[in-house]
Amino acid sequence: MARATKGGTPPSSNSTAPELGQTAAERGAPSITTNQGVVIADNRNSLKAGPRGPTLLEDFILREKITHFDHERIPERIVHARGSGAHGYFRPYKSWASITKAHFLQDPKRKTPVFVRFSTVAGGAGSNDTVRDVRGFAVKFYTQEGNYDLVGNNIPVFFIQDAMRFPDLIHAVKPEPDREFPQASSAHDTFWDFASLMPESLHMLMWAMSDRGIPRSYRMMEGFGIHTFRFIDQAGTSRFVKFHWRPKLGSFSLVWDEAVKIAGADPDFHRRDLWDAIDQGKFPAFELSVQIFDEEMAAGFPFDVLDSTKLIPEELVPLTPLGEMVLDRNPDNFFAETEQVAFHPGHVVPGIDLSNDPLLQGRLFSYLDTQLSRLGSSNFHQIPVNQPKCPFANLQRGGHMRMSVEKGRVAYEPNSLDMTAPVQDPDRGYKHHPEAMESPKIRIRPESFADHHSQARLFWKSQTDTERTHIVAAFRFELSKVDVAAVRERMVGHLFDVDAELGGRVAAALGMPARQADMAGGGEAQPSPALSLLKKARETLETRKIGCLVADGVSADLVDQFRRAVERKGGKLMIVSMKRGGFQSAEGPVVPADFFVQGGPSILFDAVVLLGGSQPPAAFLMDAAAKHFAADAFAHLKTIAADDGGVALLAKAGIGQADFDEAVVPLSAKVTPAAISRFVASAARHRLWSREAKVSAPV
Repeated sequence: MARATKGGTPPSSNSTAPELGQTAAERGAPSITTNQGVVIADNRNSLKAGPRGPTLLEDFILREKITHFDHERIPERIVHARGSGAHGYFRPYKSWASITKAHFLQDPKRKTPVFVRFSTVAGGAGSNDTVRDVRGFAVKFYTQEGNYDLVGNNIPVFFIQDAMRFPDLIHAVKPEPDREFPQASSAHDTFWDFASLMPESLHMLMWAMSDRGIPRSYRMMEGFGIHTFRFIDQAGTSRFVKFHWRPKLGSFSLVWDEAVKIAGADPDFHRRDLWDAIDQGKFPAFELSVQIFDEEMAAGFPFDVLDSTKLIPEELVPLTPLGEMVLDRNPDNFFAETEQVAFHPGHVVPGIDLSNDPLLQGRLFSYLDTQLSRLGSSNFHQIPVNQPKCPFANLQRGGHMRMSVEKGRVAYEPNSLDMTAPVQDPDRGYKHHPEAMESPKIRIRPESFADHHSQARLFWKSQTDTERTHIVAAFRFELSKVDVAAVRERMVGHLFDVDAELGGRVAAALGMPARQADMAGGGEAQPSPALSLLKKARETLETRKIGCLVADGVSADLVDQFRRAVERKGGKLMIVSMKRGGFQSAEGPVVPADFFVQGGPSILFDAVVLLGGSQPPAAFLMDAAAKHFAADAFAHLKTIAADDGGVALLAKAGIGQADFDEAVVPLSAKVTPAAISRFVASAARHRLWSREAKVSAPV
């Protein structure tokens, strides 16, 4: 039986923290209300028939709260489900009226607002950031002439040539439908079965298996428009363009073992990195460039510019830098902005037009269709993050969740009843390039799309020895997960046709016999240095994170010396201690730590400092997490500075002084500025790639 309350007094909320203030009056905070604006007196208890009685159906406050909660999720994107966003601006270096009439590319004093979404492709919204995958790089420009979306990836080519194959590609790479695993991984039978039957994917596979597939940060990742587009100038002249984004920090990658371990230690590694950098005022910047060429040049290339599995080598058509994008504000609400933003390659503005690339043509349908499904309405353009920031008006009306309120009785055109209603504008309106076409309706692949090997070979030949080793190791890992031997054999056969060395090394790594290379699609490729990350890597410590593992008894002044040296070069030193509260300094006070060693492994940092003191505590030398901290830093080719205690910790981790190289900086009892400078200079080189041969088995 329910117990009655005396005098109708509501039961206590049983607060355990009354000092925080539980009411709007006590806190000086706004009153919480229902979605209809009714102030709520009690947001902690449902309406019941007595304190222990059943909940009453009339509790409209409970029903509204629960109903909204039940509908808070929308369908995630089929691809690019896991993403991170940021606001910013784009500014051109000068007027580009000579090549395009696009308004946002005319005035170097004008900043065009942008919203950017970076993403993985294959995994779901809850997957890890550091999986081997393509990364999405989508930019929405809120221009004075309407929204322009440049929807690309961090790789300049794609797996397929025609959109007809896109559903099959995604079905193949997604978790296998009978078991729903593996998640966010291409290392399984169905993907490699599809790829081995689709030699057009070879070029893209070379990129995906390279270090491009495991970027260090979204802030250190290139972006590409993938397709060929058109620039149209004021006179109507058309030029083909390919879009490129280059990070001002330079492009860098993780190493595979590091990427795997980060996925366990911090699944949000890239998302956190982007948020923290912007939050700390270290705004990511990217340069937008284009390759410009006309139809006559395109006709002379040994490949088809409408083939999305091909790129144009920069040696053939150099980049023309147009301007800079800076990301300077984090989203206010992830769902409202990053999740609800809707990109579409068909969102173009005057001065930019599309090409006949058959993959692009399919995307023009797919992106609009998926927004209707995911966001639930043709009115998705009225969501704030999708709204143009320029005036917009049309005669579209109604639809699910319509937000705007249009007045008047006219919703058609032409009309004579309302002369203020919007009408067409031939002078300012968008005009497509009048491309002449005379062709029969036909389902056929052009002969100019037939070469699937030459550019895959070009990519391989353009890599450093280190990068080639990583590609071989990636193919070994992926294909070792394939259970069907015929699929492995078929795929390795394609790699022999790309390059005999590549095929031979992958075959040997998998314990398969070598075979004669076919060298399909042409002979020896002339290397293109622009295709290598390492050949164009810049030395910098800007925004890099240095982990300083410190034992009790170490001088706080020594830590500060390292901090100041790192910060002078634009980096950030973060203290990792044996206790979460910090370390007991030699000077007496406890110095707060950023990480406890078990929650701050060296995989989270770009270089490390090991400070155990002249007589390191036993807890420092024997702690398993501390030994892993040192061992992983060495194995992942990072620069290490170590005092006597740090050298002892390295020894406990199996790294003796005979293993030291130029990126291990031993510190004497009296640490000198020269030693610290040597550490900083080495850390700016990102990794010591020559160490890899000592810590990894050859492939």
